Amino acid sequence: MARKNKGSIYEEDTPGLDISSLIDVCFLLLIYFIVTTTIQASEQDVNMKLPSVCTGGDPSEIDPMLIKIDPSGIIYLGTADSRETLDTDTGDRSVPLLSQRIELYKSSADLAGSTPVVQMSIDGDAEQQRVLDVLNCLAKNEIKSVTFTDLID
Repeated sequence: MARKNKGSIYEEDTPGLDISSLIDVCFLLLIYFIVTTTIQASEQDVNMKLPSVCTGGDPSEIDPMLIKIDPSGIIYLGTADSRETLDTDTGDRSVPLLSQRIELYKSSADLAGSTPVVQMSIDGDAEQQRVLDVLNCLAKNEIKSVTFTDLID
């Protein structure tokens, strides 16, 4: 009687892909991009005082500057009765017209010996980059008292 050798059954091998070196390369690329990335100094920190409850004290002698940003990114100055359109080009992040008006407001507040206060009304559909552009402009002119409101009509 003949015996059959059952010990060596041929199994079909599926080709495999070793991805351990691919993971190493991905981690090296990630580390490279983290190390070489720089933070823009103008948007790193906007040091402003948020509104709080005031218990008396000296009220501001100068009226607050009212800034409104609509959904399309256009910046307005003042209330509905005396609203002035300033920067309509949403691609220009330096907001030059607003910057000029803020400089005038800051200098008049300094001459009056009071603290410049800015009230901002931002539409819910406005781009946040446009809000940051206005905040950067305020920080550049050293205006630190900013209030966000929805009462400007």
